[in-house]
Amino acid sequence: MLSEEEVRHVAKLARIDLKDSEVKKFSEQLSGVLDYMDILKEVDTEGVEETSQVTGLKNVLGGDNVAEARCKREELLECSELPVDDNQIRVKPAIK
Repeated sequence: MLSEEEVRHVAKLARIDLKDSEVKKFSEQLSGVLDYMDILKEVDTEGVEETSQVTGLKNVLGGDNVAEARCKREELLECSELPVDDNQIRVKPAIK
C-alpha cells in the first residue's frame, strides 16, 4: 500500500490539494490501481501491435480554403465602434 507521504508527493506533482481524509482514501485507491498494473504485466504481449485507440476513428480535418474578402480593410475600419490607430482597431488588453 502506498504511504501517505507518497500520495502527498504524487498530489503535489499533479498540483492537487488533498485534504487529510482524501489522502487515506487515495492511498487505498492508488494502491489498487498499481496492484492491477502488476497483474497486467503478466500478460504476454509479444507480437501484439501497439495501439492508442481501437475504434478505428480518425481525426478528419478539412482543407484550408481562402475565400475572397467580402469587403475591403478600409471599410471594416470605418465601421468599427472601437478607436482606430495606424489602420488597426484598438481593443482592450486581454491580459493585464
